[in-house]
Amino acid sequence: MSKKILIIEDNDDIRESTAEILELAGYETFTANNGKIGVEQATKHHPDLILCDIMMPELDGYGVLYLLHKNPQTATIPFIFITAKSERADMRKGMEMGADDYLTKPFDDIELLNAIEGRLKKNKTSGNFNGNEVDTKSLFVELVKKGKSRVLANKQIIYVEEDEPTHVYYIKKGQVKTYKRFKDGRELSSALYHAGDFFGYESLFMESDYEDNAATLADCELVLIPKADFTDYLYQHQPLSAAFIRLLSGSIRDKENQMLQLAYFSVRKRVADALIQVAEKFGSIENDSSTIKISRDDLAAMVGTASETVSRMLADFKEEKLIEKTGNAIKICAISKLKNIKQ
Repeated sequence: MSKKILIIEDNDDIRESTAEILELAGYETFTANNGKIGVEQATKHHPDLILCDIMMPELDGYGVLYLLHKNPQTATIPFIFITAKSERADMRKGMEMGADDYLTKPFDDIELLNAIEGRLKKNKTSGNFNGNEVDTKSLFVELVKKGKSRVLANKQIIYVEEDEPTHVYYIKKGQVKTYKRFKDGRELSSALYHAGDFFGYESLFMESDYEDNAATLADCELVLIPKADFTDYLYQHQPLSAAFIRLLSGSIRDKENQMLQLAYFSVRKRVADALIQVAEKFGSIENDSSTIKISRDDLAAMVGTASETVSRMLADFKEEKLIEKTGNAIKICAISKLKNIKQ
């Protein structure tokens, strides 16, 4: 069976010529002309490797990599950035985020094929278990089958700090947040999760009580996988263990970035980044805009400030025509402009 390659590139000529080269080499190709479609294609087709441009409309390459690494079913797919940028800082950022390789445009046919063949060969070796190639996606499916479904309404508590972890949670439907609650009642959001995500595994790995709280942001259907079944399954399947290690590493990196933002970014910048994060996680991005639903208090918890301060920032963004507000719905009119707000 031929290997499947997903090409995410907004330049029509480069995308089509790359697909033609790969098809001549015997690969099956899928293409996407922006990052949002690319994420959808990766989730649908589960390719063996992804080639992705960095500078793209709607969702850039870094956003694509971030979202794919948040989804256990796509977290282990080999990922190669293709970009016209050759600055060392861009290369370093991509590799630190978890990219497997980097191709600088223009590249020739041999460079492209060598990069793909080398990465696929390495991935096959690291993905073998007892001599047989393992389908990581099917392992995740079997893991989820070990749990029991539970339906929760919006704003329901799932677990609280200092609880002993007894399950790993998988989201079949809905949205979940994890957060810290301080003695004065303030909250600081630590992560957002949507359908297809696992959560609650960090404390289980550390064999410690939960260090944060978890609650629903919408009506949810969760799968609760018992701790014993989860750990036994990881011991039995090395590729699955590797996938969760990557998820855990990404979670740690996200928390480090959050602390840096709290220390060095202005409230205006943090509110803008929070809106973009919610749009990329829960919204549908089209033509540089997205409509999201999030309460003022939840947004304040993400930013790490008072809800009144968030209200003032949203009023400023509305006056600058960056957003529109209707009830608890926020329409982001220009995601690119929010991204360009300075520290």
